[in-house]
Amino acid sequence: MNKAKIAIIGSGNIGTDLMIKVIRTSETLEVAAMAGIDPASDGLARAGRLGVATTSDGVEGLIGMPCFDDVAVVLDATSAGAHRRNDAALRPYGKQVVDLTPAALGPYVVPAVNLGSHLAEPNVNMVTCGGQATVPIVAAVSRVAPVRYAEIVASIASRSAGPGTRANIDEFTETTSRALEEVGGAARGKAIIVLNPAEPPVIMRDTVYCLVEDCDEAAVAASVKEMVADVAAYVPGYRLKQEVQFRPVAAGDPLADLGGEGLLVSVFLEVEGAAHYLPAYAGNLDIMTSAALRVAERMAAR
Repeated sequence: MNKAKIAIIGSGNIGTDLMIKVIRTSETLEVAAMAGIDPASDGLARAGRLGVATTSDGVEGLIGMPCFDDVAVVLDATSAGAHRRNDAALRPYGKQVVDLTPAALGPYVVPAVNLGSHLAEPNVNMVTCGGQATVPIVAAVSRVAPVRYAEIVASIASRSAGPGTRANIDEFTETTSRALEEVGGAARGKAIIVLNPAEPPVIMRDTVYCLVEDCDEAAVAASVKEMVADVAAYVPGYRLKQEVQFRPVAAGDPLADLGGEGLLVSVFLEVEGAAHYLPAYAGNLDIMTSAALRVAERMAAR
């Protein structure tokens, strides 16, 4: 079967993991090229050993490569600032772009929630690792009961937070908060990220709090479990840590100031990486590359 060709911009941890994930697991995609800006990067060296065409001249180098005309989708794993420049350079060529940075030039896409609505977009944004893990849960709750307020805490191993992640902390919180509202359906959203320095490193943990009106608790729990299964279909290490928790919120409770009386729904998640390139504890990076792969496959199939 002829595979659709993609290109990856960014030869760091995320771009390299994405390349290896495509090569090892995708039945429909082929990595035609990887573009970076550091000729000594491990990502470009690995790409060369795997037979992938490379350039260290960034997006301009990619555009000048012989294989560029055959590329259907470009996946950008650089930084928010770099993505804005890359998207502007690619736009005249009509390539679909999957943005793994917090730049958010295009609509937010979380595959288990809204991918089908954005397959024709020229640029889609993969939110953040915390967004990919938690927005599906907020959406699962909101399809049963209106979510007045959603707050998420994403805890990741400090070792799995590279320079790009650390430089984009503000964008992470802002982008994730907006996605909780725009994709998850919450009236208000808040996101917090914690870089855990524990040794040995711990895998990604996410806690989701949703404040809702009184509702059918069994229906909410069932919706959450169904959504977890949907995400795990493309992120095998995504799982519930324990049963969905419910707590009444009455007048006088500090939480009532955020969304009134009702129920606090608490969901505790764990994301273990597939260890294609990065350690298994780096689930925060794995969920981004896995989600981006799902989007690219669906775009190419369209």
